[in-house]
Amino acid sequence: MNKYYTITELTREFGISTRTLRFYEDEGLIHPERRGRTRLFRAADRRLIQEILRGRRIGFSIAEIREIIQVYKDPPGEMGQLRLLMKRVDEKREDLRQKRKDIEETLTELDHIEESCLTRLAELGVGT
Repeated sequence: MNKYYTITELTREFGISTRTLRFYEDEGLIHPERRGRTRLFRAADRRLIQEILRGRRIGFSIAEIREIIQVYKDPPGEMGQLRLLMKRVDEKREDLRQKRKDIEETLTELDHIEESCLTRLAELGVGT
């Protein structure tokens, strides 16, 4: 027997809003069945939601997530999806490394500015 999940069950499980699920549906990422006005999600939809949220947590855009999902559906299937995912992970990792480097440089610059200010205040005879 097929197990269906309601929108309420999934929003509670994943801690997201109904609006988020509707957005993913509008973006074509998930395709719940409809019975009247009720959306019923299959186990496959639930797994997709889990993967979408994982992708969002690590910084993938909706477009990148859509591309990864689509590659799975088209030839070469899972192998192509895994290769694309590895490429995207590598790009994201490099982007984060660059951001970390930029942050470290900014923190160093702020330390220098603070040190200069403290030195100048001391020269002016002002206590901190």
